[in-house]
Amino acid sequence: MAVTSTEISLDTLTELVNGWGTLPRQEDGRGDTPHRPVADIAARLGLPAYVSAALTPQALAHAADRLHAVFRADAGAACAQGLSRLLTDSGVRPAVETGADGALRAVWSVDHADHALVAAAATTLRQYLADRGFTRIGVCAGGHCADVYIDQSPAGRRRFCSVTCQNRTRVAAFRSRRAAGADS
Repeated sequence: MAVTSTEISLDTLTELVNGWGTLPRQEDGRGDTPHRPVADIAARLGLPAYVSAALTPQALAHAADRLHAVFRADAGAACAQGLSRLLTDSGVRPAVETGADGALRAVWSVDHADHALVAAAATTLRQYLADRGFTRIGVCAGGHCADVYIDQSPAGRRRFCSVTCQNRTRVAAFRSRRAAGADS
């Protein structure tokens, strides 16, 4: 049975990778803590209900780990290759549907329900990167953090997953400079 759906939100995409990815959870010490319930994120993925209901923690972690590799790519070509691999592996097919109001909307489909999560995330990321470029995504520059970010700011200079990580890094740098000055 084919699964047809639309893209997911960028916030849900980063929540998936940061909340369920192995590396982000290990890097900041959440590795052994229980995940939030699958239903918390499944409801926001925009997938058909029967697909969301069948999601498991293992499927979320697997998808998050595969997506994390795209975010940590250090060059546009590596990012494009990783994302293209996700799209190919999921067997996603773009399409256009007519909504109830007669308006056209972009959709995608896959043949297997277990490919729907990666397809949803990869098509969302593909569209964003096609519009904005690969420099608008990345892994947090903060120490002890491997969370990802999607920079939606006008300036496009984001390098941290959150203001908390940015402030923590700035405070650490300030303290380091102050300690170096005291030693002089």
